[in-house]
Amino acid sequence: MSDVPYKNIDVAGEKSSDVVWHEASVLTEQRITANGHQPIVLWYTGLSGSGKSTVANAVDKMLFDLGCKTYVLDGDNVRHGLNGDLSFTDVDRIENIRRIGEVAKLFVDAGLIVSTAFISPFLADRQMVRDLLPSGVFVEVFIDTPIEVCESRDPKGLYKKARSGEIKNFTGIDSAYDVPLSPEVHVKTALASIEGCASQVVDYLVEKGIVAR
Repeated sequence: MSDVPYKNIDVAGEKSSDVVWHEASVLTEQRITANGHQPIVLWYTGLSGSGKSTVANAVDKMLFDLGCKTYVLDGDNVRHGLNGDLSFTDVDRIENIRRIGEVAKLFVDAGLIVSTAFISPFLADRQMVRDLLPSGVFVEVFIDTPIEVCESRDPKGLYKKARSGEIKNFTGIDSAYDVPLSPEVHVKTALASIEGCASQVVDYLVEKGIVAR
């Protein structure tokens, strides 16, 4: 695991004493019953260009067609708004994932299946989100694509810019990526079609009884 610069923040000490969690009138269990499936976080992690967003959206469509209540939190989309104030330094990457973890937790409370497509390069960050959630709710989906394949795709031209020095702190080039040690789902996009990769994720959810076909 890479050595990452975590902020030493006493979160509890910074919170106002006037902030109290408000209990909802509709319980999570009632939402789960209404939705007809368990809430889950599908946490897609992998290098830029690995296919995270593509697979996540293909899975989302399959689950939607099965009648599941779902949503995809995409890394680029979130940085247009909620995380628009963050850069790509290690410290800001950590904060990026912390915020997304908290948002994903709210989606779980709503009884939804939420997919998150973020590089999320650090093991400690992914573990932090896993620890936020009830046991079994965090499903790590490792989109395992060799950097050579990612670079050959380079849909946004980012690798070219990173190689030339135009972009700093680029994962896989001059910023570390901690490979998942034991992901729940291990997807290799260089060896299967998008539909095949998506089916692998959905098959896992069916096998675990989270959704039904």
